[in-house]
Amino acid sequence: MSDPIKTVLAIESSCDETAVAVLRGNATEVEILCSEISSQIEIHREYGGVVPELASRNHSLTLRPLVEQALKNAGITLAEIDCFSATAGPGLASSLLVGHTAAKAMSAATGKPFVSVNHMEGHLLSAFIESKSGRGIEPNIALVVSGGHTMILDTQEFGKYELVGKTLDDAAGEAFDKVAKMLQLPYPGGPEIEKMALTGDPKAYAFPRSMMKKPHYNFSFSGLKTAVLYTLSELNTEDGKASAEQLPDLCASFQEAVIDVLAVKTLKVALAKKAKIITLSGGVSCNSALRQRFQTDCDKHGIQLMVSSPVLSTDNAAMIGYVALQKCLRSEFSDLSEDVNPNLPLNTLVLR
Repeated sequence: MSDPIKTVLAIESSCDETAVAVLRGNATEVEILCSEISSQIEIHREYGGVVPELASRNHSLTLRPLVEQALKNAGITLAEIDCFSATAGPGLASSLLVGHTAAKAMSAATGKPFVSVNHMEGHLLSAFIESKSGRGIEPNIALVVSGGHTMILDTQEFGKYELVGKTLDDAAGEAFDKVAKMLQLPYPGGPEIEKMALTGDPKAYAFPRSMMKKPHYNFSFSGLKTAVLYTLSELNTEDGKASAEQLPDLCASFQEAVIDVLAVKTLKVALAKKAKIITLSGGVSCNSALRQRFQTDCDKHGIQLMVSSPVLSTDNAAMIGYVALQKCLRSEFSDLSEDVNPNLPLNTLVLR
């Protein structure tokens, strides 16, 4: 690696994952020294979703030992960290406060800089963390698709992003979870629907693809969710519940509708802007059918697809550390008085 090289410790606690990572690198080459994640899925599963009070309490219990474990696994001490960072938002306020406060405390105690990071910028740039091109962040059309967000951005370079399209109602991941609940599948719903869809017929039900012919690149998934609800009522007039035999086809058809909209719109943007790279990030990008569709479309049009490994696609601290590293290299530090913002928008970073 060429100088300068910085070492960053990052904390992610925006929802129900407590995560700590240590990264070392410069603008073009990055090494993840460790990436630790403590999941709370089993804790929240019985409630069918995340309970904020439980999430923040478990962050408080888990964070300190996780930081100690991360430093041990990275083989470094606090004194060797050049910059401390944490997610400022968006997310659950009580959860964000745990990680954000801890990172600021370590910054104050060591006299090292602190960097506050937008969670969505972490997802947006995560596809470049494992890149071996030696070119760092390159221009691309990015689809960020998660439980809370679905957006297409024209990424020009670090810190320069043009918002091209976004969801006008439910995010794709939110639609997966809500439909899974309708189908009485366990939380989190996305992986359960994907599993069921493997043996289903994606053409069994003609679910709608909203806004496909509109002259913009925005998304809407509320109509699709309603269509699934009406289909359930028609199939089972007594209780509106899907039978075990119906589940695979329902899941496959719903999943195909979501993927179709995401893929078609993202590719349209990429072709219109003559993009050479498409990046796919966020928790929903772990869906193997979605990845396969994007790969097929990109291969057909000679576009490079960049997708991070699944462990860096869901919430993790390495993606927060990657953004913090870019800021640290530019001396773009945050004041210790800066607070969390549960509704922090990515468009505060967008150049229109």
